[in-house]
Formats: sequence, structure tokens, C-alpha cells
Amino acid sequence: MITDPTAFILANTRLQPVPHAPEISLWLADEITPIWRLTEEELGEIGLPPPFWAFAWAGGQGLARWLLDNPGEAAGKQVLDLAAGSGLVGIAAMRAGAASVLCADIDPFCGAAVALNASVNDVALGFTDADLLDRPPPPAELICAGDVFYEQPMAGRVLAWLTQAAAQGTRVLVGDPLRTYFPKAGFDLLAEYVVPTTRELEDDAVKRTRVWTLAETG
Repeated sequence: MITDPTAFILANTRLQPVPHAPEISLWLADEITPIWRLTEEELGEIGLPPPFWAFAWAGGQGLARWLLDNPGEAAGKQVLDLAAGSGLVGIAAMRAGAASVLCADIDPFCGAAVALNASVNDVALGFTDADLLDRPPPPAELICAGDVFYEQPMAGRVLAWLTQAAAQGTRVLVGDPLRTYFPKAGFDLLAEYVVPTTRELEDDAVKRTRVWTLAETG
């Protein structure tokens, strides 16, 4: 079992700019860092879940780009970055002028990753490892969720929770490259980007990624 997540991240990733949001740098895995070569089975043997926090996923990159280019989305607002991973979207929200950002992720390594990445980008981010889907959505003014529709039943839980948040008056932004379980209805398209990625991580060297908002109802 790894006892020092911060030391593990520093030893197994390297600081590099995010391809589609180069204003932001993160501690990320790539072909030349050790964690890239570890299989999910090997990670399990050393007590780690798959390191989703070690990659800048396509949906998160698109969402970060949207926030940086449209700072009015986040400026002055209390923001929740759901399933935050590396904290990329939260960092982008703070760069866009958010009053505060809470990053939420149940992976125990994400707290260390978010803290490291916030520090190197000179922003302050809160963090919780609580499963927020088990409780009513908090009174945030903006909820951002990147790459959350990659498996069932999580996709169904997330959609129900985000729909509840939107019904409470919270603006909801989602970044997703049309993964298998992305809902076929209920979202309005805001932007589309071609995001550099890698064949080892995705199924192509670039990924066409969309940013959506939950459609207004009633």
C-alpha cells in the first residue's frame, strides 16, 4: 500500500502543459513516466486504483478550454468540480475568476494530485473525497463534470444527480467526447473541440470533444 500519495505522484508523473489548455500545467503521466507502463492489475497489487488523476482526459480538456475562453461562466461563482481527477477543470474555473472551487473525487490519490496541481498553477482549490452522489447536490452556482459518462451504473447516478442540481437552479456544464453512456437527450451543445490525446489513452491521437449544458426544463 502506498503511504505517501504526494511522493508517489511526483515520482511517477512529470509536470507538463495541458495540450488543449496550455495555460495550465499538471503533473501527468505519459509514455516516459513509470506509471504509464503499469497495468491495472499491477496497480491493484500495490494498492492503487487506476490512476485517472494522472491524465488530462478529453472531456476535461474541452471543459477547461470553454471556461478559460468564457470566463463569465465561472467569474464570481461558487463552483463544484465533480469527479475532479487532476483538478484541471477546477483550476480553469479559478483562472476564470471563480470565487471558490471545491473539487470532489472518491479516489484517495486525487486529494494529493489536486493540491500539487493547484500549487503549481498558483490557485486555491478545496477538496472532498466524499461521494456526493449519495446526497442532495450542494448549493453551488456552477457544477462542472468532465468525462463522467464512461460506465454504467455511474452514468445513470450522475445524470440523476446533475438533473436534480439543475432543477435547483445550478448551472451544469459537462465535457464529454460522446462516450458510450453519454445521454442521447437533455443537453444543449455549447462548443466542440478537437483535443490532442494519445492512442494509449483513447482510441485515436485526437478526440472530438463537446461541452454541453443541461437543457432548461419547464
